[in-house]
Amino acid sequence: MNAIPSPWVKSSYSGNGGANCVGWRPSAISSGAVPLRDSKDTALPALTVPPAAWAAFVQHLKA
Repeated sequence: MNAIPSPWVKSSYSGNGGANCVGWRPSAISSGAVPLRDSKDTALPALTVPPAAWAAFVQHLKA
């Protein structure tokens, strides 16, 4: 049996249990907003950013 993947993805930049853990939800991009949350404290509310802002942020991290 295959497990159903989580709709939340932990950033590869978060490291191995470090203090700076960010999760995002790629399946929600089509709604016009990218939800982001603290992947270590998932009870906190997510914040949303426009897809273009998220893409620019990711490109900046890669540079």
